[in-house]
Amino acid sequence: MKRKINFNAGPAMLPMEVLQEAASAIEEYKNTGISILETQHRGKDFEAIIEESKQLVRLLCNIGNDYEVLWMQGGGRLQFSLIPMNFLLNRAAYIDSGHWANQGIESSKFIGETVTIASSRNINYTKLPQLPTEIDGDYSYLHFTTNNTIYGTQWQEMPKYNIPLIADMSSDIFSGKRDYTQFDMFYAVAQKNLGIAGNTLVVIKKELLQHQARKLAPIFCYNNHVLENSILNTANVFGIYVSLLMLRWITKKTLVQIENENNQKAQLLYDTIDNNPHFNAYIQDKSDRSFMNVCFTANDALIEEKLLDSCAENNITGIKGHRSIGGFRVSLYNAITSNDVKKLVAIINSIN
Repeated sequence: MKRKINFNAGPAMLPMEVLQEAASAIEEYKNTGISILETQHRGKDFEAIIEESKQLVRLLCNIGNDYEVLWMQGGGRLQFSLIPMNFLLNRAAYIDSGHWANQGIESSKFIGETVTIASSRNINYTKLPQLPTEIDGDYSYLHFTTNNTIYGTQWQEMPKYNIPLIADMSSDIFSGKRDYTQFDMFYAVAQKNLGIAGNTLVVIKKELLQHQARKLAPIFCYNNHVLENSILNTANVFGIYVSLLMLRWITKKTLVQIENENNQKAQLLYDTIDNNPHFNAYIQDKSDRSFMNVCFTANDALIEEKLLDSCAENNITGIKGHRSIGGFRVSLYNAITSNDVKKLVAIINSIN
């Protein structure tokens, strides 16, 4: 089988060496005589996987023991509810910069007073929202999404207020260097830069964990997940193992190299779109553009069809835009190479 270049937004393309190692472990894990799919979630082998993954997260994020590292299930939607359940005492502040940020807001409203301090929904998320200079400190936390996968915006500078900062980094975690110590909590659904769908990385400052807002059943309580070392219930052993393989791959490659490559890939694609009369970038303000998800449209349906057909003929998949806005979306996650992007650029330039 000839492997396709996969620009899907998620589940996303994985490095070949990660796929090969995962495939080998499915047959037999570390000479144990059993598959990683059969490995016991409370056994020593999985405990070692958990511990190494936590060490690599701390290393990549440059964080110390004042943070807890968890692996959880339920995806981003579960985190949208767990965060206010655990930490919303009086009211919480949210930034509405796209579909998933808005989903977090709607989930929080079920738990308590939820205040949207900035939004660009009224302009269809074509820009990042303008943040207020100051906000009242009477908030339990501020929640925002670092990268908007559907519309293609990304925060290059993080919000800075005197309240706990919680970030959904599902689509751009480990895409470059970042000061993770500015966050009281951050989390990422593992289907883009961090592995396969089915598990979520959650990192929380111990100080924030001390401010649990209400008594909760253990499965809804972050403190209980900490106490059980991410094995409060049967863990997603294979999903966490693949995330470990990704963490090893990222560590070996280094965040500096990954950031340089991601910047180059995005710049090449944006320059191609901006200079091509047939296409228009969805986000016009260059300072707001995402380096992970490049969204653009064609001037007419015939051009759109030509590009899709040409990509299919050249073994390229996953560039069709989200159903809510149409057009195209090219996701440039870490496993996408510069050569992959150059092949797509050559096809875009051939369309007339």
